[in-house]
Amino acid sequence: MMLPTLTGSRLVLRPPRPDDAIPLARYLNDFGVSGNLARVPFPYSLADAKAWLRTRQPDTAPDDANFCIERPGQGYIGHVGFHPGPQGPIIGYWLGRPFWGQGFMREAAQLCLDWFFETTAAPAVYSGVFHFNQASLAIQRRLGFTETGRSWLLCLARGVEVEHIDTKLTLGMWKARSI
Repeated sequence: MMLPTLTGSRLVLRPPRPDDAIPLARYLNDFGVSGNLARVPFPYSLADAKAWLRTRQPDTAPDDANFCIERPGQGYIGHVGFHPGPQGPIIGYWLGRPFWGQGFMREAAQLCLDWFFETTAAPAVYSGVFHFNQASLAIQRRLGFTETGRSWLLCLARGVEVEHIDTKLTLGMWKARSI
C-alpha cells in the first residue's frame, strides 16, 4: 500500500523523503528529544538520519508506516509512525523541541491513528512512555490510551534500561473518544 498524505487543521503528515535528513538529524541530536525515545541513539548524526531514511519505503505495510510531520510554511517538525510489536502495532512519535507544548503532537497522532484504524483490521495499538515523560503520557491519555502495566525498556540514547509505562488503545476506545 502506498502511504497517503494526511492533512489536518495545522499539520500535514507525509511519507519520508531523503531531503528530510537534515532536519531529522538536527531535532534528534537533542538529548531532550532522543532521551525520551527507545530506538534513537545519541548523539544522532546526519549519517544516522540518512541511513534510517533509506529504510523507509512508500509502499509499506500500515504497521510499519512512518509519517513526517510538517507545518505549512515551517517544514519538517517531527515524526509519527508505527512499528510491529510482539502484541501488535506500536505507535511512536516525537517533535523537535521548538514545537513542544503547542498541541501539534496530539493533532498528528490523531490523524495517524484515524488513518491506521480506517486502513487496518487491528483491534488495538500499543505504545507507552518512559516514566519521566509525563507530557507524552498526557497526550496518550487524551487520545484514549490506557495504562496496561510497567516494564523495562532499553533507551539507546541513555544506554540503559528505563522504567516504561505501557499503554494500549483499543479500536472501541478510539471510536468512543471525545477529543
